[in-house]
Amino acid sequence: MAVFRGIPFADPPVGAARFAAPRPAQAWTWVRDAVSFGPPPPQAAFFGMDELALPESEDWLTVNVWSPELDPGAGRPVMVWVQGGGYVFGMSSLPEFDGGRLARDGGVVVVTFNYRVGIEGFAQIEGAPANRGLLDQVAALEWVRDNIAAFGGDPGRVTVFGQSAGGGSVAALLAMPSASGLFRRAIVQSMPGTFFTPELAADIAATCAAELGLRPTVADLSPVTPARLSAAGDRVTTTIGQRAQRWGRPAQRSIPFAPVIDGDILPVIPWLALAEGAGRDVDLVVGHTRHEHRLFLAIEGLLGQVADEQAAIALRVFAPGPDGARRYRDSFPDAGPEELYELVHSDWLFRMPSLHLAEAHAAGGGRTFLYELTWPAPGMGGVLGACHGLDVPLTFGNLDRGQPALLLGPGPQPEAEQLSALIRTAWTAFATHGDPGWPAYDTTRRLTRLLDAQPAVSAYPEQASRRIWQGHPFTALPLNDHS
Repeated sequence: MAVFRGIPFADPPVGAARFAAPRPAQAWTWVRDAVSFGPPPPQAAFFGMDELALPESEDWLTVNVWSPELDPGAGRPVMVWVQGGGYVFGMSSLPEFDGGRLARDGGVVVVTFNYRVGIEGFAQIEGAPANRGLLDQVAALEWVRDNIAAFGGDPGRVTVFGQSAGGGSVAALLAMPSASGLFRRAIVQSMPGTFFTPELAADIAATCAAELGLRPTVADLSPVTPARLSAAGDRVTTTIGQRAQRWGRPAQRSIPFAPVIDGDILPVIPWLALAEGAGRDVDLVVGHTRHEHRLFLAIEGLLGQVADEQAAIALRVFAPGPDGARRYRDSFPDAGPEELYELVHSDWLFRMPSLHLAEAHAAGGGRTFLYELTWPAPGMGGVLGACHGLDVPLTFGNLDRGQPALLLGPGPQPEAEQLSALIRTAWTAFATHGDPGWPAYDTTRRLTRLLDAQPAVSAYPEQASRRIWQGHPFTALPLNDHS
């Protein structure tokens, strides 16, 4: 296995290039060491991520490559990973994203990279392009197109795959004109349904800048150190629930940043773009886990603690339409408050956005495959079920390292190893020839791969939720959403 780390794909976005679109990296004439990961971009203060970002570092935009064969004629399939992190944290150097096992066992070239997050990547700043984090992703894919053959990869067989905010990013890339032609296939794992209107994004950016007594402009914010600016965003996040009347559902879920439907870089919401035929030439695998929100219940200390009033508020805020709360209670008559709370959060944020992406892509003429991860995580006493993030260690085969490995618990995991091998085989087979090993999705049979210790194919299993959300238009989240 040949491994290269920390290769610049764009110039550092600092100094005069702060908040600018990425520019191709300067060429070099010397032999560059590629043994260490590049420094991560500024991070939000979640899970200690901010402490991993070095304040003096500048080369945030780098790629890493794992290749079984350094032969320009090998023409191996290429898989480009977009990590998640709620658009506020995430770095390619995390041990769970090591691409060695996926590349070796699947015979593919694996690429990971850093992109700007938080204020640097997604804040709506006057004088700067929107969606800079997405533009970084396009620049990384352009680097792959131009250079991956030297690492044994085929630039005509690129699959982009990502989870959580990484999955949302892949959905956005499918709708972005600048990304057209840069990848042949896509895998979207647990995409969040959060996309912002420019008005909402601008209001959040103005609040972050006001923490420093500044305006949300390039002129005002460029002199501020990245660490200080990131800390201002953290302060807004800690009090974001107080702004629910103005910022709506994102404030109630502590989501300060997301891709912006700006009409240019990201012209329209991904579901609409795909339904109208964007990405019909890109094969798509998309899916979610069964118990997406249960991990967040644990993080927030709410497991076993959700009261009737909390469930009622969640249903009123997040269920679709004027009778959404009633429909949830009628559809799940035996569910207690915690199950209802978990269901509506899971559906609003991850499950139904993922399902609707599959339906939009199929409606637009694209070849689509749907899955649901139903295998329960054995870690933490088994209380998390098939929770958000469980698919990450299973996708890479890194079952004993990184934060997601905590979901699997200590000791040998024969079931996890078996399921991981199945997922890695499906993902690399899809990257190789476009078939993950189960029937394509359509809106008649709704055939879905259930990823479990005993995998199966059945009609989409979350039928009650599907019916509740049927016909719901996923749109960009607005300012002054008083729901």
